[in-house]
Amino acid sequence: MNNKYVDKFSKDFLWGGAVAANQVEGAWDVDGKGIDYTNYCVGGLMGYNPEKAKNTLYMPERKAIDFYHTYPEDIKLFSEMGFKVFRTSLSWTRIFPTGEETEPNELGLEYYDHLFDELIKYNIQPLVTISHYEMPVNLIEKYGSWRNRKLIKFYLHYCETIFKRYKDKVKLWMPFNELNNMRRNPEYVGGILGEHGHGKMQAIYQASHNMFVANASAVKLCHEIIPDSKVGAMYSLSNIYPNNCDPQTVFETMDCRRRSLFYGDVMIRGYYPTYIYRLWNENNIHIEMTSDDLKLIKENTNDFLAFSYYRTTTHEKGQKFFGDTGGDIGTPNPYLKTSDWGWQIDPTGFRYTLNELWDRYQIPLFPVENGLGAKDIVEDGKIHDPYRMDYLRQHVTAMKEAIKDGVSIMGYTWWGPIDMVSAGTFQMSKRYGFIYVDLDDQGNGTRRRIRKDSFYYYKQIIDSNGENLNEK
Repeated sequence: MNNKYVDKFSKDFLWGGAVAANQVEGAWDVDGKGIDYTNYCVGGLMGYNPEKAKNTLYMPERKAIDFYHTYPEDIKLFSEMGFKVFRTSLSWTRIFPTGEETEPNELGLEYYDHLFDELIKYNIQPLVTISHYEMPVNLIEKYGSWRNRKLIKFYLHYCETIFKRYKDKVKLWMPFNELNNMRRNPEYVGGILGEHGHGKMQAIYQASHNMFVANASAVKLCHEIIPDSKVGAMYSLSNIYPNNCDPQTVFETMDCRRRSLFYGDVMIRGYYPTYIYRLWNENNIHIEMTSDDLKLIKENTNDFLAFSYYRTTTHEKGQKFFGDTGGDIGTPNPYLKTSDWGWQIDPTGFRYTLNELWDRYQIPLFPVENGLGAKDIVEDGKIHDPYRMDYLRQHVTAMKEAIKDGVSIMGYTWWGPIDMVSAGTFQMSKRYGFIYVDLDDQGNGTRRRIRKDSFYYYKQIIDSNGENLNEK
């Protein structure tokens, strides 16, 4: 047998779970925290409306599941499942309330110190997203967000502060969450508001360039301050198939996918791919960039590729490209089952995506978001969720098959291991967790934590390092 053939998860495989600060922490105005983008959204991340938000009685993400105060008991539950890694984001405005302060908010820094200490106590490695849809509103309103190059300086001051503060506690970092979502949802990714048509496209690609420079600068800075650190690029990479074999449909599908992979081509390969210049030329897009920018990007590529994968869709000729927090939206695939929220379940697509990314980039992959949002029913104080266990089993199996295909995978973090506020809809009823949180969409409930059946199933998977997938 070829000694390079691998048929199981590595002994140091990082099993765990993932959340975002804005979906779990709550405490939106506590201990000096400033206003971030999500605090002014109504009904989901696409609902940015400051005036309406100020007059809305209940905003789910402002209280969320109160992880800000409950993290010790929640992390203990993660430890019980056997987590090796826990992905969370930092709330930018907890540390720099407006984004442009010279001195950080010490109470915000202390909170994350305590959080990381609690994780380390249980031998759980922190995986930290620096900016996860939590941009300071001040930077949007005063500077126009990432379309303004001045944001690079503010962002890097934030990065330097946290790298120096947490250098002994955090070794795995990701500068931005799902950066490639700029192409379809620039509002919550880059704070690009009020633009339409050509102006929006120009703003998207100029902001993307500024974020590429910020990312490369953060990689360089992190490696200097924390020499044993790894800095990943993180994208939304749920996949898309041609709906039929019409050559035009196939080409448009490839073009749609390439517009997402463009971000990896720059940040991982280290240069702008030639195909993007045609897109810019045909849409009269002019990007302000310097030779120093390109040199910086070339010399400071990311160490691993992290990504979210939830579903696949299909594309028909002439169909408009658009999407939501789960990825691109096209024509439903008749061969796939569909979740309660209309997301089609495709574990084979997960294996396909892992192979696609490995073949293209040849750096370690890390699926940091994969999960099933579903309606759970409490019966006699218990939650039986075989649908979630089935989804997990199928996707872990697909991941193992990709490893046999030769794909290098660092770890896997389920989104999210505890119920939290959905980013796309701001609902609690769209539940992902292995841990149930007694809270409804209107904020009613005790916030009590209950282990679901899937809690024990994931524990079994981790305990066996992915070998025992039998459902009891």
